[in-house]
Amino acid sequence: MNDLVSRCDLDGQLTCSACGGLGRRRFLQGLGGAIAVGQGTLLAGGCATPPVGGRSPVIDTHHHCYPPEYQKAWLDWEDKRGIPHFPSQVSWSAGVERSILSIASTPGVWFDLPAPEVARMVRACNDYAAAMVREHKSRFGQFATLPMIDIDSTLKEIEYVFDVLKVDGVGLQTNYGDKWPGDTSYRPIFEELNRRKAVVYLHPLAATCCGRLSVGTFPAVIEVPHDTTRAVVSLLLSGTFARNRDIRWLLSHAGGTVPMLAGRIDFFVGNAKNRDQHAPNGVEAEFRRLYYDTANATHPAAMAALLKLMAPAHVVYGSDYPYVGMKPQLSALGALGLPEGVVRSILGGNAQRLLSIGSRGWSASAM
Repeated sequence: MNDLVSRCDLDGQLTCSACGGLGRRRFLQGLGGAIAVGQGTLLAGGCATPPVGGRSPVIDTHHHCYPPEYQKAWLDWEDKRGIPHFPSQVSWSAGVERSILSIASTPGVWFDLPAPEVARMVRACNDYAAAMVREHKSRFGQFATLPMIDIDSTLKEIEYVFDVLKVDGVGLQTNYGDKWPGDTSYRPIFEELNRRKAVVYLHPLAATCCGRLSVGTFPAVIEVPHDTTRAVVSLLLSGTFARNRDIRWLLSHAGGTVPMLAGRIDFFVGNAKNRDQHAPNGVEAEFRRLYYDTANATHPAAMAALLKLMAPAHVVYGSDYPYVGMKPQLSALGALGLPEGVVRSILGGNAQRLLSIGSRGWSASAM
């Protein structure tokens, strides 16, 4: 793994040692100043290895990783479409002590490639992230990516990532070529993930149908959160949630617009004659079974909607790094007035339980 490492300064270590044994006020105040300067390495491409030292209560479940081959294909894909690069796509250098790495982001791993090349790219990305996990077991976990372009290659990759790489779960897009996850073609995939009692992390992207709608801003502002809701409704109404009770679902960005639209969705579909096929205990009960991360959703209004719908035990910390800075989000969480124990659970304890990662040494006592 050393041949993949290049030297780079890291300025994003989260220490938060102040939370040990202090009162609620000092603990919450400490969140706002949790970023400390440190030294570390940056793996070639764009996956940060954070510096060691200091206790961190944070497990970041929404941490993007860009293996070199993937990063080059992504930048080339954007160049062909005249899409400007996000600065942190090209060079970034920060991290937290404990992160779950994932690839999922626009445009996924397709890049207009034929199916065999998609499968090869997926395997390269998964192997790269797995090498990081092996090299830094105390810092990284992994949500593996899947081809999803055909059933056979996807089932083979599921077998490989769970049985060989021993990943923590899989990271999927909210749609693949304007085909959302409730589509019947994906049924064998979710049946297998259900058999394995897998964590399935859903990351949104701008759907091709709507990514070019001109409303005066770029698609990530509006279309990305809405696509999470499209995916959730697709999974709900297809009966995928109802059939696959052993999958643990994790949604990005506080579930997109799900918390705000839960009542509206329930109003229109909750009283349907076939409700028992997709929501045997009611629509809101299905939403409460899911897990939600806080990435770019720590504004008081967004968190109020999420926590009104959800029990805090189903909320985990996510940063969306490198796109969104961690310090403002930690400060926002600390300013919500939540009990200290709830904040601690969101920052790490809930993820530790969701992912069953105590055996890795990421014990709840350090949260």
